[in-house]
Amino acid sequence: MMQTGEAATSSLFTAGSVRERVWGDLMCSRAAIYPLPPHGHQPNFVGAREAAARLLAHPDVQRHRCLIVGAERALYPLRKQALEAGVALYVPDQNRAGWYFRVSDPGGANLKRSREVGEPKLRPEGATGVVLACVAVDRAGGRLGKGFGWAARGLNLGLPEYTLAHPRMLLERLDCPPDSQVQLIGLPDEVISP
Repeated sequence: MMQTGEAATSSLFTAGSVRERVWGDLMCSRAAIYPLPPHGHQPNFVGAREAAARLLAHPDVQRHRCLIVGAERALYPLRKQALEAGVALYVPDQNRAGWYFRVSDPGGANLKRSREVGEPKLRPEGATGVVLACVAVDRAGGRLGKGFGWAARGLNLGLPEYTLAHPRMLLERLDCPPDSQVQLIGLPDEVISP
């Protein structure tokens, strides 16, 4: 017997269907930018630079002098702005699982250069926060990533996690279990504290 109401509706959605809905919406609305299509990726989006600036200006993020930041294209503006502000970063090594490059040179915001100017490290020692990309995030801080990769389920390091999102990636409530919880969501026009 079919249930009625919100519980029945939410049980019909999987993480994959939520991702497909958001990727399709970003593509149709032209909010997704290179690399295209966004499907299968943590999408890059119009306003990522502004969202990065807002998140980095938030007092809870400003106190961090060393962050772990994902390698996704949507996080490039944040890596660049953070490094220019003197924040050291750990960026995951795309070729060796579990390894990072510790970067302090602003040129290291570019992943190809992070290998040249960064120092390989197995542990992100001294990092006090994490910025992860997402496909979708809800107002309660539930973050949904692309479903695989180095931070698919968050990093579980006991550090505060943050994300950037386009308004079309922000949902009232995820219709599936989140991959991780974030403390702040940087949007082009505001920062949301769940």
